[in-house]
Amino acid sequence: MTVQTGIVMLNLGGPKNLDEVGPFLLRLFADREIIQLPAQRWLGPFIARRRTPQVQEHYRMIGGGSPLLHWTTLQGEGMVRWLDRISPATAPHRAYVAFRYAPPFSDDALRQMQADGVRRAVAFTQYPQFSCATTGSSLNELWRAARRIGLERAFTWSVLDRWPTHPGFIAALAHSIELALEKIPATERAQTLLLFSAHALPLAIINRGDPYPHEIAASMHAVMAHLGYRHEFMLSYQSDVGPVRWIGPSIAQVIPQLAAQGRRSIVVVPLAFTSDHIETLGEIDHEYAELAHKVGIRHFVRAPALNDDPAFLQALAELVRDHLEREAVCSTQYRLRCPGCTNAQCRQVVNPVAAGVGALAHHV
Repeated sequence: MTVQTGIVMLNLGGPKNLDEVGPFLLRLFADREIIQLPAQRWLGPFIARRRTPQVQEHYRMIGGGSPLLHWTTLQGEGMVRWLDRISPATAPHRAYVAFRYAPPFSDDALRQMQADGVRRAVAFTQYPQFSCATTGSSLNELWRAARRIGLERAFTWSVLDRWPTHPGFIAALAHSIELALEKIPATERAQTLLLFSAHALPLAIINRGDPYPHEIAASMHAVMAHLGYRHEFMLSYQSDVGPVRWIGPSIAQVIPQLAAQGRRSIVVVPLAFTSDHIETLGEIDHEYAELAHKVGIRHFVRAPALNDDPAFLQALAELVRDHLEREAVCSTQYRLRCPGCTNAQCRQVVNPVAAGVGALAHHV
C-alpha cells in the first residue's frame, strides 16, 4: 500500500545499548548548532571520549540503553491510527523516526519514505518548544540528508516546527501532574511546589535570540492556567554538559536551596521531554531524587512522562491534522531568524509544499 502522507518525527535520539554511547557523544559534541567549542574538531572528540565511561554508567543504571526509540515508535504508531480516522483525505499516513545523534537517522527515514511511495511529507518536531539547537539542528540535518542521498526533490515538505501551548499537549501534561500530586500525602499536597524542568541550552545560543526560554515559559504558564494556578511553581534547567556557560538556574542548585528555605514537598515536571529517557529515568529519578532526600525533602515525585498516553497520542494526531488542513509550509514564527543568527542554513525548507514564502522556500 502506497503511503500518501509521511510524518517524520524528529528528536535527539539516544544510544540503544552501551556500545552506542561513544558514537552518540561524538556526534553530539561535533554539532556546532548546539555546542560551539574552540578547536571543536579536536576538543569535541576529546570531551566525548572522556565522558563516555561516566555516561555508560548512567545508561547502565536505567537498563543499559535509551528507551527513546521504543516510545517514539509507539507514539508514531498511535498518532497514525488516530490520523487515519480523523484525516481520511490525507490517509494512509505513516510515521518515520529521524534521530539526530543515534540511529535511525534522517537518511534512514528518507530512504524508507521513498520505498513506501511517499510524496507529501511533514517534518514534525518532537520538541514542543522550538530552539535552533534542537528542532533547528534536526531540520538542518534532514535537509542535508536529502541532498546527500539525492532525494531533495522526492517529497514536498512542510514543517510542524513548534507546539508549546497546544491544548491537547497542555491537558495531557496537566493530567500527568495531577497523577504525581496524588502520591503526595493529602496533608502536604497544597504546599507542594511544582518544579518545572527543561533541558538547558548554552548561553551563547540564548544570547543570539533563540526563542526557547519564552516558549518554555509559555508552556509552563499554559499548564498552570489549566491547573488554576493552585500551586506555587518555578522553572529550572538540567543536563548541561561541556566547558561552556549554560542557562540556569540548574535543578541541581535549586533543590538544596529550596530545602534550605524549608521546602519539603516537590513535584518535578519534565516540561520539554515527552518521552522517558536518560534525563527523566536517570537524572531526575536517581540523581536528583537522591540529592533531594539527602538535603531533607521528604516528598520528591516526578510527573510521569507522556510516553504512549492515549490523550497525548490524540493530541499529536490533531496537531498534524490541523497542520495539513492549513496547507502552510510552517508557522509564522519559524520564518523569524534570531537577531544574532550566523547560520546560513537556518530556517530553510527543502522543496516546500507551497510557494510564496520568500527565502524560506529554498529550492536546491
